Amino acid sequence: MSKNLQVTIDKDSGFCFGVVYAIDMAEEILEEDGYLYCLGDIVHNDEEVARLKAKGLRIISHAELPGLENEKVLIRAHGEAPETYKTALENNITLIDASCPVVLKLQNRIKTSFDDQEKILIFGKHGHAEVIGLQGQTNNEAVVFQDIDELDHVEVPSKFTLYSQTTKSVDRFYAIKDELLRRGYEVKANDTICRQVSNRYEDLGNFARQYDKVVFVSGKKSSNGKVLFDVCRQVNEHTYFISDVQEIDAGLFGDHETVGICGATSTPMWLMKKVKERLEAL
Repeated sequence: MSKNLQVTIDKDSGFCFGVVYAIDMAEEILEEDGYLYCLGDIVHNDEEVARLKAKGLRIISHAELPGLENEKVLIRAHGEAPETYKTALENNITLIDASCPVVLKLQNRIKTSFDDQEKILIFGKHGHAEVIGLQGQTNNEAVVFQDIDELDHVEVPSKFTLYSQTTKSVDRFYAIKDELLRRGYEVKANDTICRQVSNRYEDLGNFARQYDKVVFVSGKKSSNGKVLFDVCRQVNEHTYFISDVQEIDAGLFGDHETVGICGATSTPMWLMKKVKERLEAL
């Protein structure tokens, strides 16, 4: 007996322009050369990575980069630290630079601050590819924190410039800034959060409210995915996180329910369409 679910995909979900740019660039070179090296996962989505690997994409780590010579290597949207460019120059590696323009702008601002002898704090996820690239602009001297409580355990200068990873919540960034000012620090805050991502917080909340159930599709490694999933769950407690079609639990859905499908900025539209087909077949 079919459940007759009414399933809708959020038209604003899916790849941000930075990811689209990187994947288009990769596909173009794969078409011409048959293979291409990429420094780290091109996107935090295992399904999309697998699709591109099948076309000849070869994912390598930073540790493997110095072992390559005379090759093309793609830099993904997250951007890279200066060290990577230096290694490429030494090994005659052609870098296909698909760094997101928003990230590049932020890197330049941080570098300028650092060159001006400013102390720098970065609100971002430890070990995240973008954050490593940002920290690299400061000779790894910037203090990175993902929670304000962490600052209780490190030496924080009395005066500093505050930056943020581009995919963080705008509200949290300003709450952190206000709290640091309240604690007596002299803070120069630079809001460098990508509006294409931050606007989704509000839009997703409005989307998730409209349905009986919400299926949020994202790679488990996506930090942006975790934030956006929480946005959905706050307005609709019947929000379920999945990374691929196999994870759909038919028992969660009742007859004739409305279901909204949405995802992270690293979730491919083709995957959300597969989830829709599967739900409609229940």
